[in-house]
Amino acid sequence: MAEAERIIGTPDTPEDSGERASAPAPRTGRGRRIAVLFAVAAFAYALDLGSKLLVVAKLEHHAPIQVVGDLLELHAIRNPGAAFGFGAAFTIIFTVIAAAVIVVIVRLSRKLYSFPWAVALGLLLGGALGNLTDRIFRAPGVFQGEVVDFIAPRGFAVFNLADSAIVCGGILIVLLSFRGLDPDGTVHKD
Repeated sequence: MAEAERIIGTPDTPEDSGERASAPAPRTGRGRRIAVLFAVAAFAYALDLGSKLLVVAKLEHHAPIQVVGDLLELHAIRNPGAAFGFGAAFTIIFTVIAAAVIVVIVRLSRKLYSFPWAVALGLLLGGALGNLTDRIFRAPGVFQGEVVDFIAPRGFAVFNLADSAIVCGGILIVLLSFRGLDPDGTVHKD
């Protein structure tokens, strides 16, 4: 009987019982969370890439399209800088930053046990990949490419779906942090 208990994990002695009770419970579901992260990233990336291909083919060098009166229009532009056209001379730095963000997210995914964090990091990853693709493959050259922006709300900067994914992921991360939820699934109270 003791051999069967040892095999199935039932404690043989009271001392064993105390040791097992204090051991942390094993983490489950990490693989699913990583799958969610990469599925969200792939979806955001595909949506961004598809929209940019469509914009370049159908909208670039044409008049803007009014979507919601004069509140929102689709207007294709090439942006060498960051948000609001800031930093056009630093395109290569933005490329390096995007690549670094991607590496950090992939490394962080090894410790990921939280579904909301998987969604948030997936949005960041997909958005960063979308804009990095432009930086690498669009004119004027490798690592200096201009990002295709096309969503133009009145009185605001022109942006794209990758930018939207990055902003939504960032907002979600801030909310999760305020709630005390860490990427490893633990909740802390400060």
